[in-house]
Amino acid sequence: MADYYETLGVSKNATQEEIKKAYRKLAIKYHPDKNPGNKEAENKFKDISTAYEVLSDPKKRQQYDQFGSAAFENGGMPPPGGGFGGGAGFDFSDLFGGGGGGGFDFSDLFGGGRRRPATDSVSGSDLRYNLRITFEEAVLGVDRKIVVSRLVKCEKCGGSGAKKGTGRKTCPKCGGSGQTTVSQGFFSIRQTCPQCRGTGKIVENPCEECRGDGRVRVEKTLSIHVPPGVDTGSQLRVSGEGDAGVRGGRSGDLYVFIEVQPSDVFVRNDSDLLCEVPLDIVTAVLGGTVDVPTVTGKATMKVKPGTQSGTIMRIKGKGMPSLRGNGRGDLHVKLKVETPVNLTPDQVKLLESLKSSLGVKNMPLREEFRKKASKFMN
Repeated sequence: MADYYETLGVSKNATQEEIKKAYRKLAIKYHPDKNPGNKEAENKFKDISTAYEVLSDPKKRQQYDQFGSAAFENGGMPPPGGGFGGGAGFDFSDLFGGGGGGGFDFSDLFGGGRRRPATDSVSGSDLRYNLRITFEEAVLGVDRKIVVSRLVKCEKCGGSGAKKGTGRKTCPKCGGSGQTTVSQGFFSIRQTCPQCRGTGKIVENPCEECRGDGRVRVEKTLSIHVPPGVDTGSQLRVSGEGDAGVRGGRSGDLYVFIEVQPSDVFVRNDSDLLCEVPLDIVTAVLGGTVDVPTVTGKATMKVKPGTQSGTIMRIKGKGMPSLRGNGRGDLHVKLKVETPVNLTPDQVKLLESLKSSLGVKNMPLREEFRKKASKFMN
């Protein structure tokens, strides 16, 4: 005997909401429209429908819990190949928003939607434009001119798509509804009419300029303002500059996707910046100052005596400007102590003399490391 709970993948203590959710998920997965010609999926769909019909009804569920599936195998369910819309069957409308009657409509699940009156107007498509700018332009903002290829209303036919002096007529395939019905076994599925594409009307004598579409493609130059603080992935929306709609439909929008070229000096982390600055060994040892580049000009930082390589210092408000207009991020300066090269003999002697005079107090990091690593250095 079939275990209806196991068929739906729920426990025997499952609530009605859990049963409904489980069935909905399985119905979408195994529906014949998504598995054309798959007999196994069709049988699986029938099994889960049978299980749900029983478990979704509190009285039938109680009988099933007491007597098992045998109580429903003779007359309790619609016969194989029968409809779910009437008789002993059940109505899917509480699950998917469909109706009862002669067949279950899965259009809400698979893109058809509820039956809607056909409309002549069709909205235009949104367009995408990729714009590459420099790091400096991202800091300061920039105005750019871009050329976009887009569809605009055909002036010759006024956007109707029909040759001058002619018009459009009701689609003979769907009768003007914009949808057609296809029957598959005991299912009735509505879909967009392939002949009129859901508009309910067709053009018999298309305009020579636009070939019946009502739109022609042109190249348009637009001025784009890129605000300070943008980053790679930022999007700018230009309302109404996408493709024109059809027969009065609204125009789409243009989305400008920003790509910022990396900087040779700064590494960006949101609105903060990181800059690695070389530091001479004498200043690192004795202390002093170091000049640091920022996006607004040179800054001078104090360096403490004994500064180690890798030390990070912060300058507030010297990062990227915020797109939200609430100030700037910070600049983090990483000091990298530079080892001198190409030394003269006199310089070498000075360093050797210095080395011989350095003790534990002068090199605490080296001594600490030696203690930790001593067992590996015998």
